[in-house]
Amino acid sequence: MSNEKLTYKKKTVYENADKAVCDFAFDYAEGYKRYLDGGKTEREALKLSVAMAEAKGFKEYRLGDKINVGDKLYYNNRGKNLFVFSVGTEHINNGIRMTAAHIDAPRIDLKQCPLYEDGGMAFFKTHYYGGIRKYQWVAIPLALHGVIATKDGKVIDVCVGEDENDPLFYINDLLPHLGREQAKLPLSEGIKGEQLNVLVGSIPEGDDVSVKLGVLKLLNQKYGIAEDDFLSAELCVVPAFKARDIGFDRALIGSYGHDDRVCAYPALTALLDSTDTEHTLMCILADKEETGSDGPTGMQCDLMLDIINELARELGGNAAAVRANSKCLSADVSAAYDPNFAEVFEKQNTPLLSCGAVFTKFTGSGGKSSTNDANAEFIGWLRSILAKDRVVWQAGELGKVDIGGGGTVAKYISKHNIETIDLGVPVISMHAPYEVIAKVDLYETYRAICAFYRY
Repeated sequence: MSNEKLTYKKKTVYENADKAVCDFAFDYAEGYKRYLDGGKTEREALKLSVAMAEAKGFKEYRLGDKINVGDKLYYNNRGKNLFVFSVGTEHINNGIRMTAAHIDAPRIDLKQCPLYEDGGMAFFKTHYYGGIRKYQWVAIPLALHGVIATKDGKVIDVCVGEDENDPLFYINDLLPHLGREQAKLPLSEGIKGEQLNVLVGSIPEGDDVSVKLGVLKLLNQKYGIAEDDFLSAELCVVPAFKARDIGFDRALIGSYGHDDRVCAYPALTALLDSTDTEHTLMCILADKEETGSDGPTGMQCDLMLDIINELARELGGNAAAVRANSKCLSADVSAAYDPNFAEVFEKQNTPLLSCGAVFTKFTGSGGKSSTNDANAEFIGWLRSILAKDRVVWQAGELGKVDIGGGGTVAKYISKHNIETIDLGVPVISMHAPYEVIAKVDLYETYRAICAFYRY
C-alpha cells in the first residue's frame, strides 16, 4: 500500500470533488438562502417545509389514518414540529432511514406583559431563548415575528421588519463615553438579560401623553388587538439581516439561523428529491432543541414513537423491530475551526471550513458527559456508502476536551434503540446573530443524506 493511502489528511471539497459538484453547490445554496430569509422562526420554517413537501406530492397525515406502501405523507405537530415520511416497498421491520434536525434558533422572546414606557420611549420586555451571547444583540437591526392568539379564537401572524418599507426595532447600548465601568465587566455580564429591552416607539398619545398608548393604538389599528392579547402571544425579535454571500469569491453564506436550518434544509430536500422506493424514509424537523428539546414539539416528546408505532401497526410490523433496525442521522451543526480563536480548538479533530460534511461521533462535555456515542460499526457502514458517491466528509468534535461542550437531539433518539450519529455543517460564530457557513459543506451534507437515504 502506498504511503498516501496509509495516511489520512483532510482536503477541501475543491480539492476532492469534481468542478461540477462545486458548481451544483453554489446553485443549491440559492434555494437555501431563500429558505433562511423566509423561515426565521420554527413556525415560518415549518410552513415553508410543508409547502415544499406538498409541491412534491406529499399529503397531510393525521394519527389514526390508514398508511399504505408508496404513501408520501407529512404530520404537522402544532405548527412547530414536522414529520415528513415516505413508505417503501421493503417490510417495515427492516427499519426506517431517519434524519432529525431542529428549526428553532437562538433569539429574544417577548415576555407575556411586555409593553412599558420610560424616558419618553416605549419598550418590550424580553426573555432570551437559547444560548445567546447577550452583548451581540444590542445596537443591531431587529425584526418582530410570531403569532397572537386572541380569546375569540383568531391566530394573527406578525412579521414586521423584513420588508424594506417596514420599521425596524432596536436594543439600546451604552455609549463608550459613559461605559468605563461596563468595560471592566466580563463579556457575559456587560449586558444583562433584563437590559435586553426592545425599543418600539417614541410618539406620545392622549391626555396622559403616553408613548405606550401610542404603540397600543398602532397595534390595534394593524392587528385589532389590545394589551391583554399579549398574554396569549408568542412573539420574538430576530436579526433583520438577510442571507448574503460572504467573501470576494462568494463561497460562504452569512445569515441568522444557520444553526440548525443549515441541516434542516438538506435533510428535507434530500428526502423530497429521493427517487428510492425501497426504503421507508423519514425527516423530522423539531422545535425546542436550543432550550433542551422539552415540550410537545421537542424531540423528548413521544410523538416520534407514536408515528413509528402507527407505521408498524398499519404495515403489519413490530414496533420494537422497526426501532432496532432503524438508522438515524441527527442533523446538527458543528463548530468550525477559527484561527482567530485557535486556543479553544484541538485542530486535528476540529472540522475545517470547506472540507465537507461533519460526522460527530459524540458530543456532551468533559468526559463525554450526557451524549450519544455512535457505534463504530455504524460509522463503518456510513463510510462505505459515502465512498460510493465520493461524498467529502470529515470527523469533528466541539472544542478542546476541558473547554468544549454541547448537545444535540441524538441522545433522545438513540435511547429508543435506534442507531444514531450526528451529521452536519461546520459553522463560524455559532449562535451569533449572523453566522457563516461554506456552500460546499452545505451541499456535501445534502449529498451525504441522499446517500444515506438511498443505500
